[in-house]
Amino acid sequence: MSEPRVNPNCRLEDQGITGLGNVHYNLIEPALIEAALQRGEGKLGNGGTFLVSTGSHTGRSPKDKFVVRTPSVEDSIWWENNKPMSPEAFDTLHADMLAHMKGKDYFVQDLFGGADPALRLDVRVVTELAWHNLFIRHLLRRPEAAELATFLPEFTIINCPSFKADPARHGCRSETVIALNFDKKLILIGNTAYAGENKKSVFTLLNYILPSKGVMPMHCSANHAIGNPDDSAIFFGLSGTGKTTLSADPSRTLIGDDEHGWSDHGIFNFEGGCYAKTINLSAEAEPEIYATCSKFGTVIENMVFNEDTLELDFNDNSITDNMRCAYPLEQISNASETSLGGMPKNVIMLTCDAYGVLPPIARLTPAQAMYHFLSGFTSKTPGTEVGIVEPTPTFSTCFGAPFMPRRPEVYGKLLQEKINATGATCWLVNTGWTGGAFGTGKRMPIKATRALLTAALDGSLNEVEFRKDPNFGFEVPVSVPGVEDKLLDPRQTWADADAYDAQAKKLVGMFSDNFAQYADKIDDDVRAAAIG
Repeated sequence: MSEPRVNPNCRLEDQGITGLGNVHYNLIEPALIEAALQRGEGKLGNGGTFLVSTGSHTGRSPKDKFVVRTPSVEDSIWWENNKPMSPEAFDTLHADMLAHMKGKDYFVQDLFGGADPALRLDVRVVTELAWHNLFIRHLLRRPEAAELATFLPEFTIINCPSFKADPARHGCRSETVIALNFDKKLILIGNTAYAGENKKSVFTLLNYILPSKGVMPMHCSANHAIGNPDDSAIFFGLSGTGKTTLSADPSRTLIGDDEHGWSDHGIFNFEGGCYAKTINLSAEAEPEIYATCSKFGTVIENMVFNEDTLELDFNDNSITDNMRCAYPLEQISNASETSLGGMPKNVIMLTCDAYGVLPPIARLTPAQAMYHFLSGFTSKTPGTEVGIVEPTPTFSTCFGAPFMPRRPEVYGKLLQEKINATGATCWLVNTGWTGGAFGTGKRMPIKATRALLTAALDGSLNEVEFRKDPNFGFEVPVSVPGVEDKLLDPRQTWADADAYDAQAKKLVGMFSDNFAQYADKIDDDVRAAAIG
């Protein structure tokens, strides 16, 4: 007899969720695809992929995300960054959503957030859409059948895209809502079919829970040298900076593409899959990710395809620039079987500079690393959030402010302690514009970025000559084999050097103005790095 795929003592009825239609627990990939097809949620693509559109929401809705303001979290939440919701409004929202769900079929996945068994979070995800269940099954970590037989969720997520919130009744901003209640260990998501809200909700939970355990939660990708998990590297960065693409290096072992923790034992992936942007994806530049787009079970989200041949168009962004594919880690040939790594030897901070000022790579002192980590400068790229239609310069502290429930100094202090304890080398890598700002210049060549990262990770970059950048004070290589010297000095790539100087002065001022909020909360060496 097969093992039960759900703890018989922990069904939805035991959680007070009653009156539903059919409830499907922990279906595997073929069954979920079959259910999604029968329900008309999408279309079967080449190789057994699942093609789906998310409707009007093709990116996250950060303005519709709320944290329930209860006494237990009152003093630990960064309220300037997290919108509060009253417990009473949440209870009404919860009751109304449960009433809306009655009589309808739902899908349940019991999953782990975190590859480290001592630190993982047990999460139950209840979805209205079968393909959402497939997505989160890819993105989180799948328990064995024996583990499911005793699984007890610590947190539960209910995702109901057909439910529309009432701002007056539920204390939210619009009909779309993502509400986190740490006391009730419950997250409610309504009126958005964008699958990324599911995984980012779990990331937000871990960002709140892990710091109290001395673990640094990170919005980063990670890899390690083949055969040597102790030679690991982490890549911080917001969506559109290249975390997924640059960490999927065939010459290194992939630990994960988006979310990790750094404990006293090393780094560990929070997830069991990848959620990669596919715009302009090519077999030549990103062969591993490209190949997943024709593998069984991969979710293809918001991509244009030929209705007759089902061939995907990687260059057509008429639906969104934020077209994506979601797949389990095992679809990447060089993915780590354990999703674990040792202490990082290199810490890379990725930024997409739409001003065209920053060099393609710079070496940072630990204090400068803290400055750039707390600054979190990048440019939001089209599609990653609702309303972003062109690159928009922004400062997102810790390279992940939308997912940070605690104050940034909490994460900054943790990272500082980890870097000081390990002696990791820190780098700032610009994957944005060169030769001018957005609209005039061009994107940094990915071949040059890969060459520079390879040199940084194998240690050879530390042996070249460096110059001190006059604007930010960090060290920039003068010449690197395989990279055009001119590219390393962004001022030389501009047709008008005076225009570059004016743009650089403007960006330095933006950094300074933004960092003023941390002036009385940081150590003297970081303050000195801020001054330059």
